Amino acid sequence: MIRRLVIILALGAAQFAPAQPQAAPPGMLSVIGDDVSLDLNTTESVFRGHAQIRDQGMLVLADEIRFNATTKVAIATGHIVFTRGGARLIADRLVYSGRDGSFSADNIRLGAHPVFIEGASASGSPTEITIEHASAAYGEPGPWQPAFRADRITYGPAQRLHSEKARLGIGHMKLLSFPRLQQDLALPFIFQVALNVGYRASLGAFAEADVHLPVFPALRLGGDLGIYTNRGLMAGPSGRYAAPQNPENLHGYFRSGYINDHGDKKTDILGRRVPEDRAYAEWRHTQRLAENLTLAAHVNWWRDSEVLRDFRPRAFLPVQAPDTLVESVYQGRNYFVSAFARFQPNTFHAVQQRLPEVRFDLLPLALGNGFYQRFNASAAVLREDPPEGGPQRRSDRLDAYYGLMRPFAPREWAAVTPIAGGRFTHYANTNGAVRDGSYSRLLGEIGLDAEVRAHGTFAYRNEQWKIDGLRHLLTPRLTYRHRPEAEKGRARIPRIDREVFSTYLPPLGLGDVRNLDDLHATNTLRFALDNTLQTRDPVHGSRDLVVFNVANDFRFRRQPGERDVSALHTELALMPARWLQLDIYQSLTPQTLALREFNSGITLRDGNAWSLRFANNYLRHEIKDYFVDGRFRINEVFGTLTRLHYDERRHRFTEQAYGVVQNLGNTWLISYTVSLHSGRRRESGFGLNVQIDTVRF
Repeated sequence: MIRRLVIILALGAAQFAPAQPQAAPPGMLSVIGDDVSLDLNTTESVFRGHAQIRDQGMLVLADEIRFNATTKVAIATGHIVFTRGGARLIADRLVYSGRDGSFSADNIRLGAHPVFIEGASASGSPTEITIEHASAAYGEPGPWQPAFRADRITYGPAQRLHSEKARLGIGHMKLLSFPRLQQDLALPFIFQVALNVGYRASLGAFAEADVHLPVFPALRLGGDLGIYTNRGLMAGPSGRYAAPQNPENLHGYFRSGYINDHGDKKTDILGRRVPEDRAYAEWRHTQRLAENLTLAAHVNWWRDSEVLRDFRPRAFLPVQAPDTLVESVYQGRNYFVSAFARFQPNTFHAVQQRLPEVRFDLLPLALGNGFYQRFNASAAVLREDPPEGGPQRRSDRLDAYYGLMRPFAPREWAAVTPIAGGRFTHYANTNGAVRDGSYSRLLGEIGLDAEVRAHGTFAYRNEQWKIDGLRHLLTPRLTYRHRPEAEKGRARIPRIDREVFSTYLPPLGLGDVRNLDDLHATNTLRFALDNTLQTRDPVHGSRDLVVFNVANDFRFRRQPGERDVSALHTELALMPARWLQLDIYQSLTPQTLALREFNSGITLRDGNAWSLRFANNYLRHEIKDYFVDGRFRINEVFGTLTRLHYDERRHRFTEQAYGVVQNLGNTWLISYTVSLHSGRRRESGFGLNVQIDTVRF
C-alpha cells in the first residue's frame, strides 16, 4: 500500500509528527512522497518515490528527500531537479533550508536560456545562484559554441550573469582573459565576431575579422582588421552600444578603417587618382530622448569614393552615395517640430547641405463648418559645394505653406475635396543665382481631390489556393493642381533643392514638393485607379491576392520636352498563394505605345526549404538586365545559393555567384562562395570567399 504524507510547516512548529495528507497553503513549505518513513537515529522523515519539495515558486524533485522538522532542512539525493523561475539545476546532492530559502548543491549543471553552466558546487538564495569553478556555454554545449570558464559565476535577478576571473573563447579554446564579465541574457552575447577569408584578383588573398568585446554592459568595443596580400593592412576601431534595459530607446554602432594602399588603386568617380592613404568612418545612432523626442544620426566619411567598394563591398552596396545627417523630432499632439542638419564631409559627392533646417508641421486640423487647415514652416541655411569645382551655391531660406480644404461626401462611397493654398518663401544671403541678393516669392494654388470607393463580394472558395471568399476594392481617384506663377523669380534663386531625375510621377501639391528652388508652373490633372482583390485570412483577417494600380497625368501646361499626356504608370502584384508572388512595374508612353520602363519579378518559395526569384530591370536606352536568385536547403546543416546577373545590352553575365551555406551548431553561418564578374568594373573577375557570421548570440 502506497502512503503519501504532506508536511506543512506553520509558524511556531517545533517538532515533526506524522500527519494526514493535506494541501499546503500558499507560501508554506511542503514535502511529499509516495513512501514515507521515520529514521529513529536522526529523527528525520525519509521520503521516497516521486519525492518533492515545494516552497514559494521553487520545486525540487529527487529519488530521496530527508527532512528535519526542527531545523527545517531538507537533504535531497538521486536524480535531483531543482527549478526556480527561469533556471533549472541538476545535481548529485542538494541541501535546502526552509527558514530562508537558501540551498547548496554538489556537482551541478544549470540551464537558464540561452546559457548552460556546469560547476563543482553551487549555493543560492531566493534571488540568485552562485556556481563555483564553473564552465558556461552559450547555447547547447559543443565544440563551436561561445564559452567561458570562471572561478565563480552568479546568476542573478532579471536573468543577469556575473563572473569573476573569466576566460572567454570558442568551445575548448578560451584565449581571452577578463577579471570580470557581465551578461544580460536578454541581450546578444558578451562578444561578437565575424570572419571573412578568400581571394580576389584586385586584393589578393585576404583575411578579415570584426571582433567586439564587452567594456560595460551597454558598450562593446573592438576593431575591424583586414589583411590583403596585394594591398596591405587595413585596421580601425569599431563598437556597438545599446541601453541595457531598453535597447530600442538607445542603440548604435561605429566602425572605421585605414590602409596605406600599395596596390592598383585606379581612379575615383571623378576620374581623379585614388590616394595612397585611404580611410573611412561610419556612425549610426538612434535614441529616444524623451517620450515624444527622438534623435538619429548617420555619419559617413570616406577618404575617397572607392574605399568601401574595394574593401567592404557588403557595406558599399546599400550606401553607394554616402550621406551625413543628424535629425531630432518632437511629436506633439497634432504637430511635429524637427531640427535637421546635413553635412558634406566628402569631396566627391554633391550634397544639398542644411546647416541646419528647423521645421514645423501641423497635421490637418478641423476649423469648423467642415473646413480643415494644414500648415508647415521651415528656416534653413543651405549650402552646396560642387565637387568638381565651380561657384558655391548658398542661401538662407524662410518658407511657409498654408492650405485650406473642405471635404464633401454626397454619398458614403464618394468624396470631393476642394483645396486652396499658398506658399511664401524668402531668400537671403544668396550666392550662385543669376542675380544674387534677397528675394521673396508668394505662390498660390487651387486644386481638387476626388475619389469614389466601390466594392463587391463574391462567395468563391478554393481549398487548394486557400481562398475563402473574394472582396474587390475599386477606388478611382482624381487630383488636380493649378499654380500659374511658380516659375517667377528663378533668376534670383540658387537651385539647391532642385528637380532630380525620376521615372515616377512627382508629388502635385504645392505643400508637398521638395524641389522648392526649381519650381515650374503647373496645371495638371492626375487620374489614378486602384484595385485590390482580397480573401479571408484566419490570422490577419484578410490578405491581398491582387493589387493593380494605374495612374497618369494630363498636362494643360507643359514644360519643354513634355507631352500633354504623361506616361502611363502601372503597378501589378499577384499573391495568390504564400509560395508565389509576381511584381510588375511598367511605364508606357500612350501616344506611341513605346515602353519606357519595365521592372518585374516572380518569386517561388517552399517555406524555408527553397526559394527562386527571376527578375528584370528595363529602362529605355539605359538598362536591360536580368537576375536569378536561388536558394536551396539540403538539410539542417547545408544549403546552396546562386546569383546571376545578365546584361542583355552587352550580351554577357556581369555577375555570377555560386555558394554553399553551412549552419554550424546553430551559432555560426559559414558561406563558401565563388564569384565571377565581367565588364569594365573595379571588382575582380574572379573571387573566392568564405564568410563566417553569427546566427545568434
